[in-house]
Amino acid sequence: MVFADERGEIFNHPFLEMMGQEALAPFRVESRDLVPLPEGAKLFTMPGYLPVGWNSAGHEKAVLGEAEWDGRIRRVQAVSAFMPPGFTRTFLPAVEQSENVSLLPLWAYAAVGWKEGRFWAAGIRVDRKENWDARQYDDRILLPLLKKKLSQMPGNRLLRHLRRCAVRYHCLAAKNLFLGRWECPLPVSPACNADCLGCLSLQPEDRFQASHERLNFVPTLDEIVEIAVPHLEQAREAVVSFGQGCEGEPLLQAELIAAAIRTIRRKTPKGVIHLNTNGFSPSRVALLAEAGLDSIRISLNSARREYYHHYCNPKGFGFEDVKESIRIASSSGVFTSINYLTFPGLTDTEEEMENFSALIRETGPEMIQWKNLNIDPFQYVSRLKLGAGKVRGICRAIAGVRNQFPKIHFGYFNRSREMIDAIRKVSRA
Repeated sequence: MVFADERGEIFNHPFLEMMGQEALAPFRVESRDLVPLPEGAKLFTMPGYLPVGWNSAGHEKAVLGEAEWDGRIRRVQAVSAFMPPGFTRTFLPAVEQSENVSLLPLWAYAAVGWKEGRFWAAGIRVDRKENWDARQYDDRILLPLLKKKLSQMPGNRLLRHLRRCAVRYHCLAAKNLFLGRWECPLPVSPACNADCLGCLSLQPEDRFQASHERLNFVPTLDEIVEIAVPHLEQAREAVVSFGQGCEGEPLLQAELIAAAIRTIRRKTPKGVIHLNTNGFSPSRVALLAEAGLDSIRISLNSARREYYHHYCNPKGFGFEDVKESIRIASSSGVFTSINYLTFPGLTDTEEEMENFSALIRETGPEMIQWKNLNIDPFQYVSRLKLGAGKVRGICRAIAGVRNQFPKIHFGYFNRSREMIDAIRKVSRA
């Protein structure tokens, strides 16, 4: 087990073993649920939370409130890991709340321990694609390219917005635009029709600061096309995607997106035009499919209506609308992914897995993206009133879905044209 002192210095305990947590229930962690802490991962302290470890001598859990070293007794706090894209967390950190706790920022907190001279995190790699690995992003290369691109499109407000995303918030997709490769973002909507607890771009003042600022204007058709066409024409594995963490709900701008798709496709047939969305409107999804949308990713935190509504707080739509949007997209020939926002203690319960399997059978997606839900885990447990249901573990949950649906592609990231074609060739064989 690892823990930190009040200054944030991290130590490993001499005999307590690492534990993980599912919702509010602590568990011993098996080796299959651990990976060496990946490059690009971060370690965070959890102020107000005490670490919980396993005492193998006493065959019981132990809560560590203080520790003695260098002749001093010091207060301690829990430590967690945030893994880079491509890794799905398998356990929350095992902790107990002390008296003074506040909301934690929007990260996906994972259990972390120490073994054989290195840190290990509770996670599994679900996507081997290396495009999003930390070593692929060197700002020494990026910064000159930023200046060059801005000089080519000096009046484009959307480009200036994406420059801020790349430099201030280190958005990897925004960096891809300037690096001339892979997936490029096209945010279009400053508004949203949901109030998700874990919204990255807009939070009430009494919660905590959002991860980044939201887009505050609607770009013009020309601004969108000016960025999208050169990227699709010139970039490797080119994808342009509407619906980013720095905006609201893109389907609220469905007419603009449809016009952009048609205009882009008159200029180039290359690459993938993609949409990330909450899927609130089946009719708007159908409109974009007809316009020529290639790929769509619809987000869910749960396959059960009550948990979906408790988290997303939808305005003017409901869970059944989202299900119908998935069905319409997949039946229209759009490469359809479910962006499944996983959370240990909900995603891997037997009831959730049964409902998720039924959802897949009803709607026919071609891909599941096993994303981590970035949120204070204790706020989430409290708001959704998660109990101590029977859990399988995230690894077993993923394996169970794989056994039921062997032709569905699993991953973490959106796919290029080449990969979509390869996935469909295999699934239709």
